[in-house]
Parts: sequence; C-alpha cells; structure tokens
Amino acid sequence: MIKIYTTDTCVYCHALMEWLDEQGVKFEEHNASEDPTILSVPVTQIDMPDGSTTEILGFDRPAIKKALKELAV
Repeated sequence: MIKIYTTDTCVYCHALMEWLDEQGVKFEEHNASEDPTILSVPVTQIDMPDGSTTEILGFDRPAIKKALKELAV
C-alpha cells in the first residue's frame, strides 16, 4: 500500500502524483490537513514486504524509486 499525504496547493505533491501515474504505480491520496501529525508535504508512506513502513518526505525520487524496487513495483 502506498499513501501520499498532500495539500491542494502543493506543487511537489502534484508532481509526485503525476510521476507515480506515469510509472503506473497505484497509490492512495490523503489530505494532510485532516491529519495533525503531518506537518510537511508531500509525505509518502510505503508498506514494505517485511511489515515495516517506509516514510519519505518530499518528492525524493531516488528514495521512492529504491522503495518501489524493494516492492518490485
């Protein structure tokens, strides 16, 4: 499961979601304003095969690619 915490006005959030769409990666978008623990956006949470969750702050393409590779996505 991949969750992306975004806001309507975040340019990087929209760029990240566009990029994931282009890669054919499915994700759920969540409004960060509804979660008081999310202070910056975008935040990508990826549930890993070992049961852990990887959290990536910002549109960190290398980190996201590495996590997706571990998922074999």
